[in-house]
Amino acid sequence: MKPGKNDLLLVLDVQNDFCPGGALAVPDGDSVVPDINRMAGDFGHCVLTQDWHPAGHFSFASAHPGKAPFSTVTMPYGDQTLWPDHCIQGTEGARFHPGLDLPAAEMIIRKGYDPEIDSYSAFFENDRKTPTGLAGYLGERGLKRIFCVGLATDFCVRFSAEDARKLGLETVVVLGACRGIDLGGSIAAGVEAMKAAGVMLVERV
Repeated sequence: MKPGKNDLLLVLDVQNDFCPGGALAVPDGDSVVPDINRMAGDFGHCVLTQDWHPAGHFSFASAHPGKAPFSTVTMPYGDQTLWPDHCIQGTEGARFHPGLDLPAAEMIIRKGYDPEIDSYSAFFENDRKTPTGLAGYLGERGLKRIFCVGLATDFCVRFSAEDARKLGLETVVVLGACRGIDLGGSIAAGVEAMKAAGVMLVERV
């Protein structure tokens, strides 16, 4: 499958804290960078997402005394995995990986900045109703097919791809340019959920 000039490359959370040595490192996370750089020139449009949490965010285990990272609590919007402190606004960990070379990127969608709501999807916060504005942007630009790459397969990639399908967008996930965290089989579960949602899964483009 070859992308076209009316297709969007959606680069999800390729940030220092999600790469080796970061606060919430995705195994082999930095290995997606060369593939993303290579692919970018084939697309007419590119958007990046950036996790952008205030200190003390409610999704951090440190905000819940006695709770360990990767445990679960119930939020008003449902179950929430508690994470190590990561991608705090203005920190080195929140910066994009220094090897990422996407000068033609048109927009950065920052997410997770509400201190009480986590955000995986590029389209909606985890309450499933607060929009990020990406859908409106795509609609105004007439863009109807997106290719998702980045981190992590089983969280931000998965939920972004599922939401894109719910919004009627043709959606491709390039698995070779994604890496996952894999909490209790979450990569396999995420792949199956994306298939069920009608997402096209490919290894490379």
